[in-house]
Amino acid sequence: MRVAKYSANGNDFVIFDSNDKIDRSSLAKILCDRHNGVGADGLIVIVPNEKYDFEWQFYNNDGSKADMCGNGSRACAHYAYKNGLADKNMKFLTNAGEIEANIFEEDVVEVRLTKPKMVSKKFSENGYEWYFFDTGVPHLVTVVDCLEKFDVDIAKKMRERYNANVNFVVIQKDILYVRTYERGVEAETQACGTGMAACFCVANKINNKLIDVKVFPKNKGEVFFRFVNGDIYFKGEVKHTFTAEIEKDLNENIL
Repeated sequence: MRVAKYSANGNDFVIFDSNDKIDRSSLAKILCDRHNGVGADGLIVIVPNEKYDFEWQFYNNDGSKADMCGNGSRACAHYAYKNGLADKNMKFLTNAGEIEANIFEEDVVEVRLTKPKMVSKKFSENGYEWYFFDTGVPHLVTVVDCLEKFDVDIAKKMRERYNANVNFVVIQKDILYVRTYERGVEAETQACGTGMAACFCVANKINNKLIDVKVFPKNKGEVFFRFVNGDIYFKGEVKHTFTAEIEKDLNENIL
């Protein structure tokens, strides 16, 4: 089995395509293992769909399924285009809904995410004020004055209490700096697309004139978000880092 390894702002994925739509939770845990597998934050499997260019199956590092992943959607679109599964302008199906993607320069991909939803009003807990948005998956967001205040213990508590990803954001005019604790990985990741989108929603709620921003996640690679008619567009570079052949004893009986 051939798989591709992709990185989108340090958020990394194993990707392959298949004609079979089956449960690959066990395979995801094996492939995403950073010591005994390929190593990744998630597994993406592209499968056929009659209505769309394709649909995906997305699995977190721990084998759990996720409805959506912003960085993963950009990496997936790049893979699909490079492997002849879709044109430069494509639409594909996730469990969160339809994603529209466009390939611009060689490695620049923009996706239209699913419409964001506010899950609850702002509330206070553990010494911070929290916003709660769903940008394909649920995200808690707190605004801080410096990212050194990112507290992994508090993030873990909030993740477990609300079954959501947890983001700390610094807002400096039209530039956002973000750190994210991701469920399914159960640790801080280098970047999270839907998390940055949720932080963008918070910045827009604080200042509704803010409809176009630059965002820097933990890995310091810049990405861009914009609002168009209530939709969030997310643009940035992706990297195809390598392609590999998986040995039979690794994938036997779980493909």
